[in-house]
Amino acid sequence: MFSRVLKPVAGVAVQNGAKNFSTTSQKNFKVVVAGAAGGIGQPLALLLKQNPLVTRLALYDIAPVTPGVGVDLSHMDTPAKVSGHKGPEELPAAIKDADVVVIPAGVPRKPGMTRDDLFNTNASIVRDIAASIAQNAPKAIVAIITNPVNSMVPIASEVLKKAGVYDPARVLGVTTLDVVRAAAFIGEINGVDPRSVTIPVIGGHSGVTIIPVLSQSQPAVKLSDQAKIKALTERIQEAGTEVVKAKAGGGSATLSMAYAGARLTGSVLRGLKGESNVVECAYVKSDLTEAAYFANPVVLGKNGVEKNLGYGKLNEFEQQLLKAAIPELLKNIKTGEDFAKK
Repeated sequence: MFSRVLKPVAGVAVQNGAKNFSTTSQKNFKVVVAGAAGGIGQPLALLLKQNPLVTRLALYDIAPVTPGVGVDLSHMDTPAKVSGHKGPEELPAAIKDADVVVIPAGVPRKPGMTRDDLFNTNASIVRDIAASIAQNAPKAIVAIITNPVNSMVPIASEVLKKAGVYDPARVLGVTTLDVVRAAAFIGEINGVDPRSVTIPVIGGHSGVTIIPVLSQSQPAVKLSDQAKIKALTERIQEAGTEVVKAKAGGGSATLSMAYAGARLTGSVLRGLKGESNVVECAYVKSDLTEAAYFANPVVLGKNGVEKNLGYGKLNEFEQQLLKAAIPELLKNIKTGEDFAKK
């Protein structure tokens, strides 16, 4: 339901969209949604409850409604067993023996806010969840949605390092929303089903760090004018702000983010199950650039990130985008690492 195999892009295999799962799961997987009562968490949990690879779905949040969200989802006629866990005292039980922990927990963006404005509150949340993962599910794959992702992944990584359980293959920043947005916009421009579009988005998950590699799009983007290519690039980079403005103060990109998070989680589970050639873009520990963390297509397998596929050949415009992104990424990463080391 959440991912599909698509054509390779310019030497880099990329996969997205929707592929039907088998009706039976070969393995039992426990997935935790940490932040399950929020605007992203509830629709994310709804989508994961429908994924037959999920046999146990643990919902965690500090909100009083969390147990009720669990009961609500448990009435769905799908196999996954659901449990709701409220408050820090129940966090260990929620995370215990998890295979995948997806973290959308945190405060959402509001009009006029950047992802960096969210840092102080969300950094503490991710730090505490990562500490519990280290104690209760040290082998879990950790998929971080909480913004700013560019800084949250280094924070979680440093916490796991301190606990002696860090595995860079098991910590991913969810940048999938940038990919699905790019595919949606290209599908609209080309007049095709966006699920037929393959487009890698590299770098990070905020502003100029989001680099849609339009030159590698399949099918090719039907834009020959460089000004229009630049405009499309900027729309993808600022798409989150587009949603915040459209909701007029009533929220941020929650539904599309839940869809993207469910897709990435589904792909992680397929890799854990042993399926081959499961490819998604994700923000991971990397040595491809000066930045210690970088998003690009990776192969997901039984131990998380099985192979980093790199980002292929960039045209001159995209090389300039990369040049602009690196200083911002370096700053974001340092902010996260400094927070975690305090």
